[in-house]
Amino acid sequence: MSLEKFFHLKENHTDAKTEIMAGITSFMTMAYILAVNPNILAAAGMDHGAVFTATAVAAFIGTLCMALFANYPFALAPGMGLNAYFAYTVVLGMGYSWQVALAAVLTEGIIFILLSLFNVREAIFNAIPFNLKKAVSVGIGLFITFIGLQNAKIVIGSSTLLSLFSLDGYNATLTGGVQATWNDAGITVLLAIIGVIITAVLVARNVKGNILWGILITWLLGIICQLTGVYVPSAELGFYSLLPDFSAGISIPGIAPIFAKFSLQGVSILEFIVIVFAFLFVDIFDTLGTLIGVASKADMLDKDGKLPRIKGALMADAIGTTAGAVLGTSTVTTFVESASGVSEGGRTGLTSLTTGILFLLSLFLSPIFLAIPSFATAPALIIVGFYMLGAVTEIDFKDAAEGIPAFICIIAMPFFYSISEGIAMGVISYVVINLVTGKKKKVGPVMAVLAVLFILKYILM
Repeated sequence: MSLEKFFHLKENHTDAKTEIMAGITSFMTMAYILAVNPNILAAAGMDHGAVFTATAVAAFIGTLCMALFANYPFALAPGMGLNAYFAYTVVLGMGYSWQVALAAVLTEGIIFILLSLFNVREAIFNAIPFNLKKAVSVGIGLFITFIGLQNAKIVIGSSTLLSLFSLDGYNATLTGGVQATWNDAGITVLLAIIGVIITAVLVARNVKGNILWGILITWLLGIICQLTGVYVPSAELGFYSLLPDFSAGISIPGIAPIFAKFSLQGVSILEFIVIVFAFLFVDIFDTLGTLIGVASKADMLDKDGKLPRIKGALMADAIGTTAGAVLGTSTVTTFVESASGVSEGGRTGLTSLTTGILFLLSLFLSPIFLAIPSFATAPALIIVGFYMLGAVTEIDFKDAAEGIPAFICIIAMPFFYSISEGIAMGVISYVVINLVTGKKKKVGPVMAVLAVLFILKYILM
């Protein structure tokens, strides 16, 4: 069967060349995840190289499913925000192992498959107030930005809780007698700040693949600093060589250290349910919001504002998440960066198929992606935070019963260092405020049940 017949190119007013170019564009705007995701999940104790391979393969599987099940030009990969929740909330914050977090992602994926089969996901999505949906996006944006600032050491711990980087301040946080210098910690902070400015300029000028280019340029500046002696690697402090290691040739890192490593050891059933629910909650709104937003840009919505074949698109997301958990990575979701491919004319699954194949081919470039340091990926986190923060303009702050719960949800995520706590605080405050002020009609049964479950969590734990 030809590409024309399989993807219905003429019917969608496109051709193979346009679709392939659109797929390349989508990959360029999304490829930063290949550098960022291993860095984030490595903070949870996972093998850096194995996570890279899992990220690329999971992106391929999810995106391939999108092409085959829905024939849409949307690409999938392990999502930003959900990987941060995995590493920084569940593992580093709650103290559970990454194996427990992977079990939660697997459970989420299986539940998603069931919910997608019976169209429950749309029902849940519709039950959550609009302002709270937007608040979740904004809060995650602030949380990701905070993580980027921390990873780059731009923000460090101090007697005032947090402060701007200084060598004396940073050394005060170190133990074991090691001391940082300008040539390791100092220069990387400066490079990260320069990287933010470079990425911001690229974004402002609408350069295709701006976030990826920002990472690569920042990394290249670091390599120049290393070659000229301005940057000196210090393994003791966690500052490694920035040069790709091709000593083993072109080889794909194995995923054995993280493949199907699930565990429920040390976690109570109720706490596990809360962890799974947070993954579910964020992914539901992330995926549906992205699908509707990007589809709207491509004029794919019907006269009622609904997306045809959405069941196949949601199933692709669910299968991608399940496969990703088995491979050893966090939740796979539809990327808003797919809009870049759509803007280049992508209208069918051939666009997403092209993107998926490029993710698979990127496995052979692992030494390059694995050499990219956290100070080079930090600007990507900060700029992604900027994108997500934009949703704040859609929140109705004039209505206090809507605006205050949204505000609580937003500030709780970075201040409590937890996406799930932000969601819980937002839901509870929304239900309580609206019930007490006599606005019972605004509190549906789904919201009421969620509020009770979250309150029970705090009482019993």
